[in-house]
Amino acid sequence: MNTTPLKSLHMKEAATFSARILRDGEWFLAFSPEFPEGNGQGRTEEEALESLRESILLLIEDRREDVRASLSSGEKLVPLALA
Repeated sequence: MNTTPLKSLHMKEAATFSARILRDGEWFLAFSPEFPEGNGQGRTEEEALESLRESILLLIEDRREDVRASLSSGEKLVPLALA
């Protein structure tokens, strides 16, 4: 079973996703159409985007863990670079 963490994948360049940002009072909120379950918030746009990045990485790792737990004999999980 492959347990390579996301950060150790060797990609030529990072995959790029979209982020929607809106201001709600003193807070900025960030959402990604590609990852509707993920969201971020912060006092600045940069903080909201960093929070969204962390949220997306946690979603991906959580999904990997779910798949690892359900692998049958003869199945394996392998890295797939998008670049």
